[in-house]
Parts: sequence; structure tokens; C-alpha cells
Amino acid sequence: MAPDARPELSPEILPHGLDGLLVRFSLSPDPRAMAAVQRLAADLSDRPPEGSVEIAPALVSCLLRFDPARTRPEALEADLLARARAALVDGAPLAPRRRWTLPTAFGGAAGPELEPIARQMGLTPDQAIAQICGTDLAVLAIGFAPGQPYLGLLPEGWNLPRLPDLVPEVPAGAVVVALRQIVIFGNPSPTGWRQVGRMAFRSFWPDRAEPMPLAPGDAIRLVPVPADRIAALEAEPDGMGGATCEAPA
Repeated sequence: MAPDARPELSPEILPHGLDGLLVRFSLSPDPRAMAAVQRLAADLSDRPPEGSVEIAPALVSCLLRFDPARTRPEALEADLLARARAALVDGAPLAPRRRWTLPTAFGGAAGPELEPIARQMGLTPDQAIAQICGTDLAVLAIGFAPGQPYLGLLPEGWNLPRLPDLVPEVPAGAVVVALRQIVIFGNPSPTGWRQVGRMAFRSFWPDRAEPMPLAPGDAIRLVPVPADRIAALEAEPDGMGGATCEAPA
């Protein structure tokens, strides 16, 4: 579909239990909706509405939870809708508050699906790795499991379906892809996504001062390293796996 033929997006406000309102921009992972969610979440964090207690962005929606003793949903809806429309119209990219670099081993035992994916895309494994590591990724949402990030978006060629059968378990640190997105598993997990790599970084570590270090809107770059480097990084006690983080000037 040509860019100018894409369907127009119109945010809607939906009730979410007794203490929540969901702002939804799209029913599918439209990049415009994803960007609008990030702008809306940043706006709500910077200027929280009266009575709000939690802001939880997802891929194409953002949940606002509020204290019913302090405010009513009717008092929030108009403000939320106005902010959502402004976030959708504002095409300026949102500057990341932090930039992360995450060492990752690709292919082989660390990423058994990398070679089949590369072959399907008409690429060599090295070319596929270069596309992943050359993409400016962002944390689109945290969900499914504590601290688990959804990263995107990869180039259009990575709009791959999930596997037809569930993989019973991938290890902690598995880097899996589908639908132009990357998920990093903080713990062993079943999945229908395709494992292309593995890292020593743990997105959830209960004993760490900050158990879930990543946040929606963070910029992410994956950097290829040998598999034996991942093993060495896993031995470090902080669970950061060699990750580095910097705040843009």
C-alpha cells in the first residue's frame, strides 16, 4: 500500500475496568500509531492528568489508570482525546531519553533460525545480522512478562510470520523476531517467534537495584559479538550482560 493510501488513523477512548481508560490508535502495528503512542505516553508522563496513577504504553495503545476517589473518567476523556489527536498529528520523532547498546551473539546455537530466515529473505547470514544491527530500534512496549521489551521496527523484509508450531522453550536472553519486531526474553520461555540470537543482558533481574532497566521510548542498538563472549558476560553478577547506556546530550 502506498504511503498516501494508508487508512486514516483516529484515536478512540475505551473504558478499562473501573479505574482505567485505554487510548487506542490502531488495530494493527501501524508505525504511525506506534510513534503516536510514544509521544502520548511522554506527554502524559510530563504533564500527568489530575488523579492519574499509572501510564502504560503498548504497541498501538496507551493505558491510563486513575484513582476513582480523585477523579472521574468523564473528566479525563476529553483531555485524553485532545492529547491523543495532537500526538497523532505531530510527526516529529520523539528523541529517546536513553540509548542502549546490547552485545548479542547471532546464529548457530545462539540463533538457530537466523540462517533459514536469511535464506528466505535472499540474504547471507552476515547480511541479515547487518540489517538487524544497522537498524535504530526503540522499545515500543514492555509486556507479556516482567521487563520484557518489544523492539522495532526492523526493515519491511522482516515482516515474518510466527512459527507454525510453538517452541517449548528458548533460554533467557533469547533474541527472537516476528512481524518486524524483536523480543528479548528475560527468562526461559515458550514462544512462537524465531530465535536469531542470544545475549547475556537480562531485562528482568529481581535482585538488581533497578529490576527492569528498559523503558518504552529507549533507543536500542544490538552489537554482534562471538558466542564465547556471551558466556563470559553471563558470569558477571549484575545481569547487565555488557550493556551500556547513555543519555543523549
